[in-house]
Amino acid sequence: MSERNRPIRMLVAKPGLDGHDRGAKVMARAFRDAGMEVIYTGLFQTPEMIATSALQEDVDVIGLSILSGAHMTLFPAIMDALKTVGRDDALVIAGGTIPEEDIPAIKEMGIGEVFGPGTKLQVCVQYVLDHAPTRDDDEG
Repeated sequence: MSERNRPIRMLVAKPGLDGHDRGAKVMARAFRDAGMEVIYTGLFQTPEMIATSALQEDVDVIGLSILSGAHMTLFPAIMDALKTVGRDDALVIAGGTIPEEDIPAIKEMGIGEVFGPGTKLQVCVQYVLDHAPTRDDDEG
């Protein structure tokens, strides 16, 4: 991956009716502390709201945090919404209480990585640093 001329821009989102955002806030702070520009959408985001935010904020990475168990319904809808608005070029990662058996299907949807409870913050940060796309607008 080529060198960046600007910080990685990341959107951290809580899709669906999941009202627990402590983990998302911890992750947002870890990414910010690693030098990324982080936009946190807050609770109760629809797939369309997440996609619109990704477009408006011109992010490189989208982090989805989910604890509700609705990931197999919400994640495909989010990926479709991102494609609809032309932001399926962003790296999408997910975290939360996601059963191991669901991870292969989630990755098939186009989500780059899934981080479960107990994953060290540095592992998540390093994954983003290693995999965030470098776009043409990074030049100059």
